[in-house]
Amino acid sequence: MEKTLADTLTGWRRHLHANPELSLQETRTAAFVCERLRELGVPFTAGVGGNGVVATISRGQSNRSVGLRADMDALPILETTGLPYASATPGVMHACGHDGHTTSLLGAAALLMADTSWTGTVQLVFQPAEEGGGGAKSMIGDGLFQRFPMERVFSFHNWPGLEAGTVMVHDGPVMAAGGRIEIVMKGLSGHAALPHLTRDPMVAAGHVLVALQSIVARNVDPLDAAVVTIGAIEGGHAANQIPSTVTMRGTCRSYRTEVRDLVDEALRRVADGVAATFGMQAEVTIQHGIGPTVNTRPEADMVAEACTGAGLAVRRDMRPAMTGEDFSWFLHEKPGAFVWIGNGPAGEGQDLHNDRYDFNDAILPAAATYFASVARRALKA
Repeated sequence: MEKTLADTLTGWRRHLHANPELSLQETRTAAFVCERLRELGVPFTAGVGGNGVVATISRGQSNRSVGLRADMDALPILETTGLPYASATPGVMHACGHDGHTTSLLGAAALLMADTSWTGTVQLVFQPAEEGGGGAKSMIGDGLFQRFPMERVFSFHNWPGLEAGTVMVHDGPVMAAGGRIEIVMKGLSGHAALPHLTRDPMVAAGHVLVALQSIVARNVDPLDAAVVTIGAIEGGHAANQIPSTVTMRGTCRSYRTEVRDLVDEALRRVADGVAATFGMQAEVTIQHGIGPTVNTRPEADMVAEACTGAGLAVRRDMRPAMTGEDFSWFLHEKPGAFVWIGNGPAGEGQDLHNDRYDFNDAILPAAATYFASVARRALKA
């Protein structure tokens, strides 16, 4: 990539970083994307599935098509990086690198527009609301694949701890399916000095918290993978009162539907059993959102071949992660692949969703090249 384009991408990325928007609120981000596409001479359609933007580049007479996707939203995190281009919106931050993903796809548009060696159609999908806002499903529900045909679809996520610019390609699962857990222990409130007249949900919640750890350890096949984590417990307002309810919230993750169903059943069994032991009731709610992100093998091989041919370093030896990814909905509809591109060393504060995280601008050329190279390779398949 020419230095001029690389410098331009860095400027775009830092602008987006300084102006983050939460899921379902990406109006200025979408407008920025549209303006850059307009400058590049790329036709686009805005307002797809909310704030989504789809740009279309066609060349030659081929009827082959491919989709490339990047996410645009930020997180409700207060940035503490102290960078000159730090978030100007208090409590909102690009702590997952979506600013870099969006910029990389714009960079791919520039590369593809300047290259006359390929034929076919490339659909560039700028997706809103990846962070739990259902943006992928909204775009699909708005006719994404009917209005903008694509035979295959590809995306990436930056990955701290992986060598900068290295492309990690998984065969099969890349990220897990996610579910949200809420367990409400319903007891009987009363004076803290008269516990025998109450049914204490605090004590019961403590036993539930410990018992939940046995689900993965003693119910899930050791050759499978699952996570059950409680991240929030709320109950009580006064130090001298036993409350009537305690609410526990968390997440469950797995790669296979069978494991998900097993974990669901175990969560209910443990909560109900502990509640019965303490003479109270448990109300369990499990909401399943995204499914597992799973690459199809031909498309994974296609990515590895394209990236190697473009001079990018490729790895295929890392295990998948228990994080979740909205792109999974696209892979439920079309074959494709989701890869990791190394963000460089993951020192203290450099992990995803950290208030000191920053996307590495040095990998923008590699990420844009990944998108453009995979598109050209897919159109030849």
